[in-house]
Amino acid sequence: METATQTEMRQPGRARALLSNQDFTLLRAALASHARATEEPDELARISALYHRLGCYA
Repeated sequence: METATQTEMRQPGRARALLSNQDFTLLRAALASHARATEEPDELARISALYHRLGCYA
């Protein structure tokens, strides 16, 4: 027969943020710079969408 200590399940630790608000600001600045340098419409559309999604988190 197993005791309670042997069958005890470990709970995961507290989740931590992967990126800070400053990281989002830096990523948006880098994307804006890249958007000014690119001439491909498809890539510019993807950059623009990501830029705006990052703005929602910062």
